[in-house]
Amino acid sequence: MGIEELLVIGMFASFMGLLLLGFPVAWSLAGIGFLFAIIGHVMVEYFDANLWFSWGGTIGVLAQRFYGIVANELMVALPLFIFMGIMLDRSGIAERLMNSLVRVMGGLRGGYAVTVVIVGILLAASTGIVGASVVLLGMLSIGPMLKANYNKSLAVGTACSVGTLGILVPPSIMLVLMADRLGTSEASVGRLFMGALIPGVMLGVMYIAFIIIAAYIKKDLAPAPKDREPLNGRALLEVLIAVLPPMVLIVAVLGSIFTGFATTTEASAVGALGATLLAFTSRRLNFNVMSSALYQTTRTTAFIFGIFIGATVFAAVLRGLGGDDVIRDAVTGLPFGTAGIVLSILLVVFLLGFFLDWVEITLIILPLVAPVVFSLGVEPVWFAILFAICLQTSFITPPVGFALFYIKGVCPPSIQTMDIYKGVAPFVLLQLLGLMLVFFFEPLATWLPNLVYSR
Repeated sequence: MGIEELLVIGMFASFMGLLLLGFPVAWSLAGIGFLFAIIGHVMVEYFDANLWFSWGGTIGVLAQRFYGIVANELMVALPLFIFMGIMLDRSGIAERLMNSLVRVMGGLRGGYAVTVVIVGILLAASTGIVGASVVLLGMLSIGPMLKANYNKSLAVGTACSVGTLGILVPPSIMLVLMADRLGTSEASVGRLFMGALIPGVMLGVMYIAFIIIAAYIKKDLAPAPKDREPLNGRALLEVLIAVLPPMVLIVAVLGSIFTGFATTTEASAVGALGATLLAFTSRRLNFNVMSSALYQTTRTTAFIFGIFIGATVFAAVLRGLGGDDVIRDAVTGLPFGTAGIVLSILLVVFLLGFFLDWVEITLIILPLVAPVVFSLGVEPVWFAILFAICLQTSFITPPVGFALFYIKGVCPPSIQTMDIYKGVAPFVLLQLLGLMLVFFFEPLATWLPNLVYSR
């Protein structure tokens, strides 16, 4: 093993070590990058040390990449989609949806949990932010489900699992970042949005089927309420009024992208404006709400771009040390065929999802493995959707899935950690089943984008 391979392994080991010690991700990436740039300049004869500016005034590799980040028009969509999700949260749409759908689903065993799934899918398609969706669904649904004598594990497991659909169901900010990192027209934002639509809805339907079947097999798991308001035309009208605004917004955003009427960035602006108008019409828009939404948007965007910059430093030095060759040789050297290599990468991503957020994995791991996988003839959209589902599954897998910590923060004191683990366990199995379905039936991810874009 040469000095370059040892330095590449050392970079990854140092990064994981700093994370385990609690250092911020962005600073860890940038610091390790600069440290190993110095080591590489000293120890590696042909290491390209031109990371900033050469004495001749030409732009170095790192400066070019920094400029590429801030000059990328697609990145404008990130803060706009984030703002859209936050404003929808403030508009009270989720609360109105929950209350109106419960009246319709009230006579069904597990009806409240089914309502949570439906609202969660609409929220997922509107926000794309995992933490926000999980916390909001938990606050809105866990208490009422417990009052309706729902099993504690089912109540918390439903809210936690459905909330993670936000990173898969379009418009998802993770898919926007993935499209940028993949850097190929075969995996554009529009194609990834279309590719994720069927798998995302499929997972939601699987959730609903499980809840209904489990509730009817085990009667005390999710009992139908004894006293409920009668279903009438007024109740149906309330559901229509509650569902229509977010549906119109989703269709406006996704439809403008799919038809080519607007770019992803332009569509995100439409979504941000539409969410603001919804908050205004619901009479919840005021100075405090707007300032809070702007602050949270700025904070979240700064967090993502901070990791962007750190990952750029890390990746530039890694490539200078020959990291691309090391990773390509490691992946192609696996004693499997193409399918086995893809499964091996998904397993690594699944395990990394316990320790890293989707932002770090998308910015660091995806650009390293994607070129190798694509060189083997793998369909880019299919691989990207498998990557996204795998990440989503890891977020709800005990004991250290990120979503488990989000939901724990809003659970009543009566719900213990083991209740959360038991609650998400069947949904993890459903996620793995969905992942396998997409893996073995590629058209689930590729049929719709190929149809729309007429490839």
